[in-house]
Amino acid sequence: MAKKNSTPIECYELASGEKRYMFKIYIGVDPLTGKEKRTTRRGFKTKKEAELALARIKLEISKGTFRKTQAETYQEIYDLWIKQYEKTVEESTFMKTTGIFRNHILPALGPYKIEKMNIDVCQRHVDEWSAKLKKFRMVKAYAAKVMDFAIKRGYIQTNPFSLVDMPKVKKTIIESDDEINGNFYNREQLIEFLSSLKKENNFKAYALFRLLSFSGMRKGEALALKWTDLNFKENEIKINKAISRGKNNQLYLKSTKTGIVRTIKMDEQTMQILKQWKKQQQEDYLILGFNTLNKDQLVFSNERNEYLQPTKTRKWLVQVQKKYNLKPITTHGLRHTHCSLLFEAGASIKEVQDRLGHSDVKTTMDIYTHVTQKAKAEAIQKFESYLNI
Repeated sequence: MAKKNSTPIECYELASGEKRYMFKIYIGVDPLTGKEKRTTRRGFKTKKEAELALARIKLEISKGTFRKTQAETYQEIYDLWIKQYEKTVEESTFMKTTGIFRNHILPALGPYKIEKMNIDVCQRHVDEWSAKLKKFRMVKAYAAKVMDFAIKRGYIQTNPFSLVDMPKVKKTIIESDDEINGNFYNREQLIEFLSSLKKENNFKAYALFRLLSFSGMRKGEALALKWTDLNFKENEIKINKAISRGKNNQLYLKSTKTGIVRTIKMDEQTMQILKQWKKQQQEDYLILGFNTLNKDQLVFSNERNEYLQPTKTRKWLVQVQKKYNLKPITTHGLRHTHCSLLFEAGASIKEVQDRLGHSDVKTTMDIYTHVTQKAKAEAIQKFESYLNI
């Protein structure tokens, strides 16, 4: 039975009360499934526009040149891309990425017709992101990934984001006070911090912060440690995993940030403190009903002997800093501290890179080139002594 040629054009209203026109049209049978195929077009401001579009599609169908558009907007392309992207990254990375799109990219680009997006559109939004976001380059890079995906799928031919001129961020002069108040401790400040923490009735926190300060490992790596990762005989710690937050706000175990397994040497005193914590953990957790002698026992766990919430370290840190009037830094600041003191002690760039688990030396230089206030003062003293005028 032949299909009807007439396709009704329907009128509908937007939330604003404006009228728009749409139509649905039969375009044949899918040879792969044998099912009928239809396509919908909407958003026409006048009935005449809708009639012209309908006539054009009918002509393409009769000539055999019609290709159904499966995705029209940036949002629709994103919905296809994100399903593939999820299969290629860690769960924590996936959650971070979807947050960037949800908060910055989709509100700006989501409704746009993908084939209508040009250099001017992309440039305008990159300029807007640069005005309000420090990491606007990363936002632009993610936005461009969806366009690259659209090229692979044949929706567009070129990526307009590749032609965007990246705004130059104006560098502000950093006052000396801001440098001094950086997110790290110098040698004397670290000693004061650990001494203050030792006075508190929280040996688990003391052992954890001592480990972070003397190892430079990431917080997620420390909270994923099991006792089997510690070699007390050789004073070594094997770092091969980390905890992170994934879907539904759940903590899970993943590889290290760079995927690199590393074994680091530790000082005798820190290992003795950890050994002391292991003994106290057995006593404390036996009261809670847990046997901590099994091979999968975490070095640092919560009262249910599960992963310790990463936010817990922040609470411990702020509490002791306020109580003893210490300089405020973050937990990650102890990693900065370790790096700075390694440089001050004379460690090479390569040694610091390997110890901290950076995949390339540029990361070490970019993030950890700050030196302590004491080292800065020594620089001019060495200069003066050398000239001896």
